Amino acid sequence: MNAVRQTTLADCVALSGVGVHSGKLARLSLAPAEADSGIVFHRSDSSQSVRACRSAVRGSDLATVLRDSSGPAVSTVEHLLACFAGLGIDNARVEIDGPEVPILDGSAEEFVAAVDEAGIVETGAARRYLRVLKPVRIETESGFGELSPYDVGFRLEVEIDFQHAAIGRQRYAATLSPDVFRKDLARARTFGFVSDVERLWQAGYALGASLDNTICVGDDGIMNTTGLRYADEFVRHKALDAVGDLALGGLPMMARYRSYRGGHKLNFAVVDALLSDRSAYEIVEARLPAQRTVRGTSGIAAVAVPAYAPEL
Repeated sequence: MNAVRQTTLADCVALSGVGVHSGKLARLSLAPAEADSGIVFHRSDSSQSVRACRSAVRGSDLATVLRDSSGPAVSTVEHLLACFAGLGIDNARVEIDGPEVPILDGSAEEFVAAVDEAGIVETGAARRYLRVLKPVRIETESGFGELSPYDVGFRLEVEIDFQHAAIGRQRYAATLSPDVFRKDLARARTFGFVSDVERLWQAGYALGASLDNTICVGDDGIMNTTGLRYADEFVRHKALDAVGDLALGGLPMMARYRSYRGGHKLNFAVVDALLSDRSAYEIVEARLPAQRTVRGTSGIAAVAVPAYAPEL
């Protein structure tokens, strides 16, 4: 994951589907973007754009919602952001004609397929990383989330604990790479409990949820006739969500992230706490290699560059 140059998409690709919460159809296209532009969502029905970063987050309860100071919101961005972060894509433009990113099959698999169709290319600009320098921890009544130093990449250690026989206590740990993301996380689907459906509908959520895009857990177990894609698909999806939520730091992280009984809100709270403490992180820039190619070398030589939290 410690690449030297920033990347973007090689071509444009389109997808469409319904939003899991709004139930509304949306069409979106993924397109190349200039170096240092980051991941930018453009609402084609309003001509407004918003960059995926900490300052744009307007909600993180059941989904991550982005909005700038004046434009309309774009919600449920976490699976797409996880795809970009997991595959190591720094810059992309996302055109969308509705308020919510389609849920597709409830995982990031179709986003990965779309990126593969478009292709990934390097830019000429050096990649910058958000290196965590000291532990930053947020605790809740039932769990915690913590970022700590880890200079060899980005490591996830996610644990969940549900009082339901179909889930129970599960743990997933790995150092992230595009291969790990594709194999371990991309296909893990979102899940929900049938007992919560009425409450969610009354609150305006889960209007587009179905057995086609959600693992539905009932009193007697999993209701999907197709079963699970992984024996521990629940914790893998929580890890997928964490990858997308932590991407809101604005740059790929050099850090170790541990969470217990976490979710979108906790993940973002940790990012927010990190960027609120200027002594807890630094921005490092990969040193581009000389024109002459040296065979057998790898990794990055990182040097600190001036940066401040509001820029992220």
